[in-house]
Amino acid sequence: MKTTPLMTLGALIGTCLIASAQTTAPTSPPKGPHGPPPPEVLKQFDKDGDGKLSPEEQKAMQEAGKAKRDEMQKAMLAKYDKDGDGKLSDEEKKTMRTERQAEMLKKYDKDGDGKLSDEERAAMPKSPFGSRGPGGRGHGQSGGPGGPGGAGAPPAGAPPAPAAPPTE
Repeated sequence: MKTTPLMTLGALIGTCLIASAQTTAPTSPPKGPHGPPPPEVLKQFDKDGDGKLSPEEQKAMQEAGKAKRDEMQKAMLAKYDKDGDGKLSDEEKKTMRTERQAEMLKKYDKDGDGKLSDEERAAMPKSPFGSRGPGGRGHGQSGGPGGPGGAGAPPAGAPPAPAAPPTE
């Protein structure tokens, strides 16, 4: 009777050992925010030409990105902040999203059907700083415009979401 629990325990331990032994290291460098930077980023920020970014080069890249984001935010506020309060109200954000979607459609909707097909989306240029959409905030997924888990902007070509009732 004691043999069965011991055999079960042995089988479980053996299975765990076999599974952990079969884990292999990735054969290519990781992609994403911690993988190697794209070639165009290396070309711009790799000052010593060693093919990777030193901490100083990374800092320069981050500072350049922050300066660009600040510049884009100022331009966005100048264009869409109609009441001049230094931030975008819900109505101003809606206007911005609508105009930006119209711009994207005009530029990339090659067949003129009013929406972007998978092929048309694939033809859109990718940002050298990751796969983020306009404004650097994703495409309305969690963490996009609207905050973590927020609704964010609908994808280009999607019908606009119904407006939320006004709150006071």
